[in-house]
Amino acid sequence: MTEEKQAAIAAVEEKAAVIADVADSVWGYAELSLQEEKSAAKYCKVLEQEGFTVEKGICDIPTAFSASFGSGRPVIGILAEYDALSGLSQKAGSLEREEVVPGGCGHGCGHNLLGAGALAAALGVKAYLERTGVSGTVVLYGCPGEEGGAAKAFMAREKLWYSLDAALTWHPKDVNEVVTGSSNSCIQTQYKFTGIAAHAAGDPDRGRSALDAVELMNIGVQFLREHMSDKARVHYAITDAGGRSPNVVQPRASVLYMVRSNHVSEAVELQKRVDDIAQGAALMTGTTFEKQFIDGLADTVPNHTLETVLYRNFEALGVPAHTAEEKAFADALSKTYPGSDALPGIGAEFDSTVADQVRELRARMGGALNDFLAPLYQGPAFEPGSTDVGDVSWQCPTGQIHVAAWPNGCPGHSWQNVSCGGTDLGHKAAVHAGKVLAATAIDLLTDPAVLEAAKAEFRKQTAEGYTCPIPADAVPVVPD
Repeated sequence: MTEEKQAAIAAVEEKAAVIADVADSVWGYAELSLQEEKSAAKYCKVLEQEGFTVEKGICDIPTAFSASFGSGRPVIGILAEYDALSGLSQKAGSLEREEVVPGGCGHGCGHNLLGAGALAAALGVKAYLERTGVSGTVVLYGCPGEEGGAAKAFMAREKLWYSLDAALTWHPKDVNEVVTGSSNSCIQTQYKFTGIAAHAAGDPDRGRSALDAVELMNIGVQFLREHMSDKARVHYAITDAGGRSPNVVQPRASVLYMVRSNHVSEAVELQKRVDDIAQGAALMTGTTFEKQFIDGLADTVPNHTLETVLYRNFEALGVPAHTAEEKAFADALSKTYPGSDALPGIGAEFDSTVADQVRELRARMGGALNDFLAPLYQGPAFEPGSTDVGDVSWQCPTGQIHVAAWPNGCPGHSWQNVSCGGTDLGHKAAVHAGKVLAATAIDLLTDPAVLEAAKAEFRKQTAEGYTCPIPADAVPVVPD
């Protein structure tokens, strides 16, 4: 690494206490999607103190923000998230289930770390720009509601990401790796049916059951499953069954649907078919319904050029160093869930040679923490989950990494993740992710050939154009 890049990495390390404070503060706030008022305020305050120009409430989303430093091009975006999950309140550093707030929320996906690591990256790039005076701008984007709200997709509807030359982000995981492959697109819609109440025994002919409409809609979708892509998924949850009195014809009921497909354009078409089924259910039952769009997001477009640069920097920086106490904690925590012996990483799942290499690396490490960098894999890969990072990747070249923040095989959205996220295991992951992303951003700022190669690959991959899953009149909402 150049002396200037090394200085930027050192600047990230010098801010380790600030990064840990932000991670712990957001961990403690544990605010749900689109309700992250304290978390967003914390970021904005710190960023203003660090000399960034902060804009709050961007794209008409109250808990979204941008923080920029520098001038001119290239413009590199760093993506931060900070929303929590319900029902996962958990004491930090505990080896057993211990709620801090009964029934409260917790960062089971590690977004308190994700945002802090993105902040670390922005601080490193800022230090580089100050030291060298080169042309370029770094923008940290506060992106709320990844778990339910898809703020990045709403921002994509406003064409925000087209303004970037590239975007970088990361996610806490049980493995150190560069992310590749695609993911599912996803659309969430709530259907609220309205009928007519009546005595279910005395006057059933005068009633029109909204609950019947929900059940018939669900049956209709069950039959749809045979006639959709094998990569598509449709999930649902009855959010209002109309009450607890079986002798009443239920006048109201609602159901929340989630439509997924490997490509956003396919998800949009599949969503129309689900809408038709809702209309049919209403016709069959003599009810009406209101459709409320909740969120939608696109599949992920990989960029191998960015992946290669990320890997080169990850390789140079190594992986987080852990103490004997941290390793012992991880080993003990791994005994609290099944699957702790699974092979980690995207490459190990899709390539037998990579799987053998990862198996050997895990054996060499000999513990639950994966203190190694997984081999670079850039073959076909598909993750069935969804992320609104996908919408960013349709509008500018986008790269991601995973950094180990909890032991091998630790299940997603778990109390174990929350426990790790409030400890030095999580802090170290956030700081290290910031270093890797900052070093990569510096390469993109200073090597026009690399950036142009990433853009050329992006143009080829997205030639069909971006299909936005967000209707023009939709606003971010939390489902009832």
